[in-house]
Amino acid sequence: MSARGRRAGRLRQTGQARRARRPWQAGHLQPTGQARQTGQHGQSRWSRPGPAAALATGTAAACAARAAYAALSLRPPGGAGAWTRTNHRGDRLTLLEGPALAAVGVAVPAVGPGLPARVRAALAVAGTGAAAFGGYDDLAGSGGRRGFRGHLGALARGEVTTGAVKLAGIGATGLASAALLGGDSPADIAVNTGLVAGGANLLNLFDLRPGRALKVALAGGTLLATRPGARCAVAAPLGAAAALLPEDLGERAMLGDAGANALGALLGVAAAASLPRPARLALLAAITGLTAASEVVSFTTVIERTPALRWLDMLGRRPVPAAPVPGRDGPPPAEPRGAGATAAAAPS
Repeated sequence: MSARGRRAGRLRQTGQARRARRPWQAGHLQPTGQARQTGQHGQSRWSRPGPAAALATGTAAACAARAAYAALSLRPPGGAGAWTRTNHRGDRLTLLEGPALAAVGVAVPAVGPGLPARVRAALAVAGTGAAAFGGYDDLAGSGGRRGFRGHLGALARGEVTTGAVKLAGIGATGLASAALLGGDSPADIAVNTGLVAGGANLLNLFDLRPGRALKVALAGGTLLATRPGARCAVAAPLGAAAALLPEDLGERAMLGDAGANALGALLGVAAAASLPRPARLALLAAITGLTAASEVVSFTTVIERTPALRWLDMLGRRPVPAAPVPGRDGPPPAEPRGAGATAAAAPS
C-alpha cells in the first residue's frame, strides 16, 4: 500500500474513533426508537438508567409536589379567590393543585438522572407552555365555550375565546417540543407534535370528576414506564400525580386546565421520546379518536353506564348521594289548613 493510501486509512480510522467518542454529534437525538446508533457492544447511544433512578426521581417529585402545593395554598398568587372554583357537587375547592404539579413535573426532570439534554428541554417546553396556556384559560376563561367545536365555532364568528388561544398555544408548544426531540423526517415531527398537544387536550377532557384525570394519567404513564427509555421521563409527572391524588379524590383541590394540560403534555413527550413509530402512530390515532368522540359523546355518561369503568372512577372518591325517593326521603306532607280545628270540632 502506498504512503498516500496508508494516510487515508489512518484518517478514516481517526474519524470513526472520534464519532464513536462523540456519538451525540454524529446526528440528532433519536429517543423515539428510529435508527438508534449502537456501539461495539450493542449499547444504545442513549444510556438507560435502571428502575432505581426512576424510583428516586418519582419519590423526589412526590415530596416536591406536596411541598409546592402547601406553599401555594399558604400564599396563593393573586389571592385565594382567583383560584377557587365550584365542582360538580357545588362544593368550593382550589385549582392550586395544577400549578404545583406542573412546576414539579418540569423542574424535577431538569435536574434528575437518566435523560438526554434534548428530552429535558422538550419536557420543559411542553410542561411550561401547556401549564401557562391552561392557567390563562383557568383564570381568564368564562367556560361558555367547550371543545374544539365550541371554540372554533366562536372563532368563525369573529370571537376569540380563551380556549381558542389555549388550543393555538398548546399546538405551538407541542411543535416546539417535537422539534427539540428531533426525528428522521418531518412526519416524525408531526406525529410527535400530535402526541404532545393531543395528550394535553385529551387529559383535560377527563378532568370532570374527582381523581379521574389523575387516574388516567397514572394508568397511561405506568404503561409507558414499562419501556426503559421512558422510565425517567414519566417518573416525575407520575410521582407528583400520585402525591396529589388524595387532594383531588377528597375534593379539596382539582387540576384545572393548568394541571391537566401540563400533565398530558409531559406524558406526550415521554411517549414521543420512547415509542417506535408504529406505536406512536397507533397512540396518536387513539388520541384523535377519543378527542373526536368527546364532541358527540359524554365520557361521564359512558363511564356511568359501564360497571367496570364506574367502579374504577369511584375508587377512592366520596360516595355519590342517592337520589331522593318521593314519599320516602322527602318531608312529611303538611296537614291541610284548618285540619286541626276540624278535628277538634268533630263530635267524640
